[in-house]
Amino acid sequence: MPTSVSSVKTDHASRYLQQLCKHWSHRLTVEFNEVAGKVPFSPESSVEFAADASTLLMTLHVENPQDLERMQNVVADHLKRFAFREELVVIWTVDTGRV
Repeated sequence: MPTSVSSVKTDHASRYLQQLCKHWSHRLTVEFNEVAGKVPFSPESSVEFAADASTLLMTLHVENPQDLERMQNVVADHLKRFAFREELVVIWTVDTGRV
């Protein structure tokens, strides 16, 4: 299962984590608190969030490698909409599970 990780520097990591999870909880069964969250987009794909004082860590899992870029864009675009007051840098590092 391909995995992609992005570590986004922001002083508002917990706020964005909660906003993203609340946004998707209207349609999906989402689990979250102030420092961690998980959004299952489908049985095959999900994103996990972890927040500390200066970083929002996003870990995206997808079943189909062809879906990875699209899902990266979905997550990053939603984050940037909530964080419109600051210029966030979202760079994904991909781990395809190949050795």
